[in-house]
Amino acid sequence: MTSVLIIGPSWVGDMVMSQSLYKTLKQQHPDAKIDVMAPAWCAPILARMPEVNRSIEMPLGHGELALGKRYQLGKRLAKHGYDRAYVLPNSAKSALIPWFAGIPTRTGWKGEMRYGLLNDLRPNKKAFQYMVERYVALAHPRTEMQSSASLGGLDSLPKPALDIDPDAQAAVIAKLGLNQDKPVIGLCPGAEFGPAKKWPEQHYAEVARQAHQHGYQIWLFGSAKDVETCEKIAALAENAPNIHVLAGKTNLIEAVDLLGACQTVVSNDSGLMHIAAAVNCQVIAIYGSTSPDYTPPLTSKVDIVHTDIECRPCFQRECPLGHLKCLNDLAPSRVVKRILP
Repeated sequence: MTSVLIIGPSWVGDMVMSQSLYKTLKQQHPDAKIDVMAPAWCAPILARMPEVNRSIEMPLGHGELALGKRYQLGKRLAKHGYDRAYVLPNSAKSALIPWFAGIPTRTGWKGEMRYGLLNDLRPNKKAFQYMVERYVALAHPRTEMQSSASLGGLDSLPKPALDIDPDAQAAVIAKLGLNQDKPVIGLCPGAEFGPAKKWPEQHYAEVARQAHQHGYQIWLFGSAKDVETCEKIAALAENAPNIHVLAGKTNLIEAVDLLGACQTVVSNDSGLMHIAAAVNCQVIAIYGSTSPDYTPPLTSKVDIVHTDIECRPCFQRECPLGHLKCLNDLAPSRVVKRILP
């Protein structure tokens, strides 16, 4: 049996996309045992990936070197006898634990000062357009991976697919006083990256208002940071009885199960967008400063909406020109017509 350690990413969307690597490894080695080291919040997401044997908590914070702790952690992991390690983050410190663990083959892209720490170092990351391609390419021999063309195109890659727990889904629906009597549209108006990814609240409110008038109920998703945004959207949509603010009321895995109950999800480019894609929703993905040419939702049931003004994509957290035209000029009607018959 092949035993694999993955040093996983730290962002929700990246973690979801990394499942394509785990699926590829299981296709190649059906008996492979895949363990993923990642921040504690990732554990529920990883538990919904049938390819993952177990998640291992990364006890160190983002950016924390803690060389001694990494050494001790590596030595503890050495007892598991891993055959291979795949290091998905780009930092040198992320490669230290597999090195300390003495894992024979350590694979990853060329990053900051990783020579020696990785002994299967891949130099041509930029030859692969999509992040998911960069993950999946690591599962194949270096000599075969020259560019995106080596993988046969985005559609040929295995797509993330998170399991939904029907009992847990029913429990959280009951806990929050929700129902599925009417079809559900999920709105995900937050974005950890920054305001240059956030479609205006009034635009989301117009989508909610029109969808509600056509018999849909609206669930507004987000973390505690998004409560104010979601409440403002509900207020702008006149607090109709079937518009429910769920932001701040769910943990991440409850959000996964609730997104799995939605027919359609409208989302900024965010982690929740990638979760919605992975639970088989129809996804309407709104792009402002970023681009679907790097991290698109990995589903065939997707509509991607953006403006074509000269200055986008700029990939900035805040609009460098101060006008956010890439988002403000993206009319709600362009989303509404993709939802309503």
